[in-house]
Amino acid sequence: MIPIKVVSGDAPPAPRSPAASALQYLQPGALNLAALPPLSLYIHYPWCVRKCPYCDFNSHEAKGELPEEEYLAAVRLDLEQSLPLIWGRKIYTIFIGGGTPSLMSAKGLDRLMSDLRSLLPLDGDCEITMEANPGTFEAEKFRSYRESGINRLSIGIQSFNAQHLKALGRIHDDGEARRAVEIAHANFDNFNLDLMYALPTQTLAEARQDLDTALSFAPPHLSLYHLTMEPNTVFAKYPPVLPDDDASADMQDMIAQAMPAAGYEHYEVSAYAQPGRKARHNLNYWEFGDYLGIGAGAHSKISFPHRVLRQARFKQPKSFMEAVLKGNPVQEEYEIAREDMGFEFMLNALRLTGGFEPNLFGERTGMGINAIEKQLNAAEAKGLIYRDHKLIKPTGLGMRFLNDLQQMFL
Repeated sequence: MIPIKVVSGDAPPAPRSPAASALQYLQPGALNLAALPPLSLYIHYPWCVRKCPYCDFNSHEAKGELPEEEYLAAVRLDLEQSLPLIWGRKIYTIFIGGGTPSLMSAKGLDRLMSDLRSLLPLDGDCEITMEANPGTFEAEKFRSYRESGINRLSIGIQSFNAQHLKALGRIHDDGEARRAVEIAHANFDNFNLDLMYALPTQTLAEARQDLDTALSFAPPHLSLYHLTMEPNTVFAKYPPVLPDDDASADMQDMIAQAMPAAGYEHYEVSAYAQPGRKARHNLNYWEFGDYLGIGAGAHSKISFPHRVLRQARFKQPKSFMEAVLKGNPVQEEYEIAREDMGFEFMLNALRLTGGFEPNLFGERTGMGINAIEKQLNAAEAKGLIYRDHKLIKPTGLGMRFLNDLQQMFL
């Protein structure tokens, strides 16, 4: 196996030739992938109006005028430098996340989309998603986003309740939340709404009202997240009063009953979709597909015939832009060890309620399913998975204790 240096710290690593790196990764290694998985592109826009107290994403409060042109130039250069790693591979989905990408000007987004089309072979049916927050919605700007090529929105509603939005530190109110969905409806036929439950002081009735309000808009896709206290957030340091475990479980059960009744398929832990509206970008993650991450703090997983590489870029926007100009914005990279491949695959694939075909494990890891036979047997004995020769999937019990199930493959 070729050793791959892990680089971290504040100073950018020494520049290297991307073409030389690609040749290095194409040499013989520990794995044997018969074919490379589908490839997605993730682009990170790192700024937001205000950091939410529960957020652990790489987002930075905008202070003064944003260096939009400088940042987009760095994103293009980052992509250009990364092209040798993905030569000849088509992009099937694009996701522009953040931060708050909808802070980007219409002109800036159009420039970004033009750069992507000029540098990459995009699939004719490429799903192109952009995250947006209600406090940044302007009807004209979103019409321009659509004209520039965005064909799917993911809107961070979180709640339609004014009190809960205030407790979450959101910059929008309940009226702006509803207006944002109306603008999305007018300009996009495919969009997702993010909602949270088990919010500070939230009751079961209030959670149901949030869900009913969301469903009244008939969104093609809904993501329903349990609020969690992530490390290194304001909520972790100053925890709010949250519903207890029983109340949270009641909310989860309510969602599990209401969504299928409304015509939505529960296809991933937190994701529900109308027929034909599953998030293809996210599905590629859960099925252990590949993704190139561009921009501050973006992560990549890129497969080669004999190895799988992970990368992470510098998180601070200024550090990222400086590193790009010096020839390498990658702060950390490593090759997934053969002994870790089973866990990496199962960590993702077990999130799918419908499970996966055993052959997919071999296709994406370059190893036979017998590599995790011992763990599969143990999980099956505990009633956490169902499996036969065509399917491996978590049971209802396995989904409820998903973290425990995933840890069995570590």
